Amino acid sequence: MSDLITRDLVRLDASLGSDKEAVIRALADVVGAAGRASSVGQLINDALAREGTSSTGLPGGIAIPHCRTAGVDEPTLAFARLNPPVDFGAKDGPADIVFLIAAPAGGDSTHLQLLTKLARALVKPAFTDALRDAESNDDVVDLVSREIGGAPAPRAAAPAAAAPAVAAAPAPATAGRSLVAVTACPTGIAHTYMAAEALEAAAARAGVTIAVETQGSAGSTPLSPETISQAAAVIFAVDVGVRDRGRFAGKPVVSSGVKRPIDEGDQMIAEALRYADDPNAPRVEGSVTAGEGASGANESWGGRIRRVLMTGVSYMIPFVAAGGLLIALGFLFGGYEIVNHGDIATKNTLFNLPDANALGLEHALFGSNLMAYIGALLFVLGAAAFGFLVPALAGYIAYAIADRPGIAPGFVMGAIAGTLGTGFIGGIIGGVLAGVVAHWIAMRKVPTWARGLMPVLVIPLGATLVSGLVMVVLLGKPLAKLTGALTDGLNSLSGGSAILLGVILGLMMAFDMGGPLNKTAYAFATTGLGAAATATDAPELKVMAAVMLAGMVPPLALALATVVRPGLFTIPERENGKAAWLMGASFITEGAIPFAAADPLRVIPSIMLGSAVTGGLAEALGVTLRAPHGGIFVIFAVGNILGFLIALVAGVLVAAAAVVALKSTAKAPADVATV
Repeated sequence: MSDLITRDLVRLDASLGSDKEAVIRALADVVGAAGRASSVGQLINDALAREGTSSTGLPGGIAIPHCRTAGVDEPTLAFARLNPPVDFGAKDGPADIVFLIAAPAGGDSTHLQLLTKLARALVKPAFTDALRDAESNDDVVDLVSREIGGAPAPRAAAPAAAAPAVAAAPAPATAGRSLVAVTACPTGIAHTYMAAEALEAAAARAGVTIAVETQGSAGSTPLSPETISQAAAVIFAVDVGVRDRGRFAGKPVVSSGVKRPIDEGDQMIAEALRYADDPNAPRVEGSVTAGEGASGANESWGGRIRRVLMTGVSYMIPFVAAGGLLIALGFLFGGYEIVNHGDIATKNTLFNLPDANALGLEHALFGSNLMAYIGALLFVLGAAAFGFLVPALAGYIAYAIADRPGIAPGFVMGAIAGTLGTGFIGGIIGGVLAGVVAHWIAMRKVPTWARGLMPVLVIPLGATLVSGLVMVVLLGKPLAKLTGALTDGLNSLSGGSAILLGVILGLMMAFDMGGPLNKTAYAFATTGLGAAATATDAPELKVMAAVMLAGMVPPLALALATVVRPGLFTIPERENGKAAWLMGASFITEGAIPFAAADPLRVIPSIMLGSAVTGGLAEALGVTLRAPHGGIFVIFAVGNILGFLIALVAGVLVAAAAVVALKSTAKAPADVATV
C-alpha cells in the first residue's frame, strides 16, 4: 500500500491563487506532477463539483476540498499551508491549512479508513497547530502519517491510536446519560468523520456518552438496538438521507447539516439533552429520507416540496430508462408497426415465428420473421416497464414523506391514477396524499401491543383507504380533465410555440448545469417521456430530445473552444476540455462547471445561447428520443438522427464561438506562456 502523502505532495507557505477554485486546481496539478493522477482534469472537475454542493471551509482556518474521482487510481492527500490564506466559505474567515483529499471512485475500505482518521484529526487543535509550525515538507508528512497510522514505523504515541471506533460508543460518562448520532455527507470521506469526532469531543466535555454511526465511504457498524433504546435523544448531522431512519422512531431529535457539529458541537449536545427532557421536542417519525440535510424548521417549504418530488422522480427514472430503451430496441428490430402486434410475444415462439409480411411488419429489420419476434418481445418488456412509471413515482413520493409505511399506499395511488386517467399529475398528488396520510397515522399514539402492527397493517391499510377514497370520490374527475387539457395543449404546440418551448428548456439546462433549474427541466422531460408510453410521435418525445441535446452542448462547446483557441484558457482548463468531450457526449452537463466557476460572466451566457439554439432546433426539426439519458450512446433511440446531429452541432458551434468571442475581450490567463 503506497503512502497517502509524500513530500512531493506538500507545499509550505505557498501562494496558490486568490480564490478556492485556483487553490483546488493548483493542488490537483501538484497531485499530477507527483504522478498520482491518471487525469488531472477529471480530478479538478470532480473536486469543483463537490465544492459546488457545499463549502469545505471549516472553523480554525482549515479547508478540506475532497472528492471521489476516476482521476486518481490510489488515495492521495495534497497539503498546502497558504500565504496568504484563501476564503473557502468558513464563517470565521479564510483558510491557511488546506488538504485536497482525492479518493478513487472504487477505493478500497483500508485506504478510506485512513482518510477518515485524517478527517477526525483535523478537528484536534494540537494537530492543526503542529501543521502550522512544521518547518519542512518531511515534518508535514511525518505528522500526517503518524496521525493516520499509515506510515512505516509509526510512533507508539500516535494520536490516532486513541481515536474511537467508527461507530463504537465511548466509555460511559459519570452522568449516566447517553446520546446517539448519525453523521453523513454526500461523498462520505471527510465531513462525515469530522462531525463524528466533534460530537464525541463535545459529549466528553459535557460528561455524557455518545455513540456515533458514520454512514460514510469507509463503511460503518450500525448502532445496536440496545444502544439506540438506551439513548435519551438522537442527533442527525447529515447532508443526505439517514439509512434505516425508522430505527430511531420516537426519539427526541436534533437535525442539522453535517457541518454544524464541527462549528457548534457543544451547542448540539446541549440541545439534545434539553430535547430529551422536553415532551414537546421534535421526535423521529421516520418521515424524511432522501436529500435530508436540515431540520424541518430550517428547510423551506419550496425546498421540502422539491426534495419530495425529486425523490419520486429519481426512483422512477430507472423504469423510464429500461422501458424507453426496450421500446426503442423493439422498434429497431420489429419496426414501428410492432406497436399493434405485441401479442406476437405470447402467441409465437422461436420455433413458431410470425409471418412478418402477412402481419404488415414491413419495417422489421432485414424483413426477418425472427427480428419481428425479437422486436415484439422487447416492445412488450418495455411497455411492461412503463406500466410501473406512475406507481413508482407516487410510491416513492409517499416514501419520501412517510418512509417505508408510505410505499404501499403510494403505489396503490399511482395505480389508481392510471385507472382514473389522471396521469402523472394524479400520481404526484396521489403520492403526496398517501404520504401525508401515512405520516399522520404514524404520529398517533397507540398502546404498546399495537406498535408492531402499525407499519405492516394499520398505516398501509388506513392510508390506502383514506387517500384512495379522496382520489376516487373527490379528485379523480377534476384531475383527469386537467390532464386531458394539458395533453391537448402540448399536442397542439407547433411551429413557433414548440420552438419557444425548446428554447426555454435549453436555457434552463445550461443556466446552472445540474442545479435546480437544470433538474426541473430534466424532470419535466422524463415524466413526459413516461406519459408518451408507446406512442411513435408524441410531443413528449420531442421534449426529451430537446432537453438531452441542450444538456450536451455546454461541455462539448467548451471542449471545442479549448481546441480552437487554447491560448484563452489556463492549463487546467485545457485539461478539463479533454475530459469534457466524453462528458458532453454522454450528456453530463456538469462537465462545464469548472469553466463556469472560473469565468461565469463569459461562459454561462455563451452556453445558454448555444443550448437555446439546440433546444429550438430540436423542436423545429421534430427530433424525438425515447431514452432519458446516454447522449450519443443511445442514438438508436433517436427519431430523425440527422436532425439530432444538426441541432447538436449548431448549438455547440454557437456556444463555442460565443465563448471565444467573449474571452477574447479579457486578459489572457497568466499560465498561457508556459504552454
